[in-house]
Amino acid sequence: MTRMPSTAPAHPAPRRRLLPRRRASPGPVAITTLFSLGWVFMYADRNILSPVMGVIGEEWGLTQAELGLLSTVFFATYAFMQIPTGYLADRLGRVRMVVVGYIAFGIGTVLSGLAPGFLVFLAMRAFTGLGEGTYYSPVYGISSSRISPRWRGVSAAIINSGMAVGISLGFIGSSFLTFTLGWHWGTLFLVFGGATIVVAALIHYWLSPIDDEHAAERDRLAASGVEAPAESSRALFTRNHVLTYVLIFCSLYGFFSMLTWLPSYLQQARDVAASDTGVISSLVPWASIPGAILFSMLARRLKDTRALIVTMAVLGGACQILVPLTGDYSLVLVGLVVYGLVGKLALDPVLIAFLADNTPPSMYSRAYGYFNFAGMVSSIFAPYVTGALADATGSLEAGFYLSAALLIAGAVAFCFTRKAGRRGHRSRREADPIAAPRRGR
Repeated sequence: MTRMPSTAPAHPAPRRRLLPRRRASPGPVAITTLFSLGWVFMYADRNILSPVMGVIGEEWGLTQAELGLLSTVFFATYAFMQIPTGYLADRLGRVRMVVVGYIAFGIGTVLSGLAPGFLVFLAMRAFTGLGEGTYYSPVYGISSSRISPRWRGVSAAIINSGMAVGISLGFIGSSFLTFTLGWHWGTLFLVFGGATIVVAALIHYWLSPIDDEHAAERDRLAASGVEAPAESSRALFTRNHVLTYVLIFCSLYGFFSMLTWLPSYLQQARDVAASDTGVISSLVPWASIPGAILFSMLARRLKDTRALIVTMAVLGGACQILVPLTGDYSLVLVGLVVYGLVGKLALDPVLIAFLADNTPPSMYSRAYGYFNFAGMVSSIFAPYVTGALADATGSLEAGFYLSAALLIAGAVAFCFTRKAGRRGHRSRREADPIAAPRRGR
């Protein structure tokens, strides 16, 4: 029996899609810009809560610990999503995971603004955390795979700068609209949630071809009989990985404790007007933008970034001691600015590049999932523990000291890492057969 010739087209007709999308493959500039914009609204949506926590507490009769619980449930669900997202993104599509989660947290933010009471608001913050939890590991998995190792840290710094802009946008926007213009706090969530859904559509439109290229290359390899490189989860738990996870845990504990409680601390301990707390709190993220880029550029020139990482962590811990310890308000401002220059937002890009140098590229999303999970576990406890300490001691200062102690301990632990293996400097095709092919220049 003779075989009939195939009449199937070489390139199947594209499926009808719910949202429009570009066909051209995005370059490093588009990837970096859109992921930075994504962080803007991720952090804006989170931080519109902090300046109005006192208003919400008065409206619903909440204690400091209950107010801290609002952030704790958000970070609990956010942390819960980190590890499964890393595995799913490497298999189902990294951009797809980002877009679905982004739409979900936009909807959750809108519904938070419509909540009639504390329990419903708490549930909506938990739902928002689930949506935001799909962002981190796919984003850095994509950027680490598609941007050269030489520029990987700088790209991460620019992407992270969106966090700084988002924190400021959330702090200043929330303070201005609520305390200056007199808007009800719920309106903030409606406005920011709607803008978030628009950003999700932009990411889908520009970056979806990345998933198509990834899937096509995987299918090509399967058809040619080329086997994917063997993977072992042990590669994600080497000494360098574990100690990096420890340091990010300690770093994020203090960072999210400060983000949650700094506006309240400025009002209660420093007698700063509520309308001004957003601007002053924004000193930390704004200082982090030049800090992140400067230290990432410096890290590019270093063969071993471990000493730089330890120095940044120790300085960050010292600043967290200075802020509550000094009686001079100008030194408080200095402490906040220096913490911004060397703290979590500036330290993250250097750690991201260090982790990439120790991780097989095919496992990037999973590595960053564990990395961010380790950090976000601390954020589950930080807002609540800081609030509970404030209830017990009558001030928020004990929370700052605890944060500083943890960060310095993390820096000491990181001293026991080994020099990075620079895995990322192998060619992408050699290290990760399903990485997108480089385009001609």
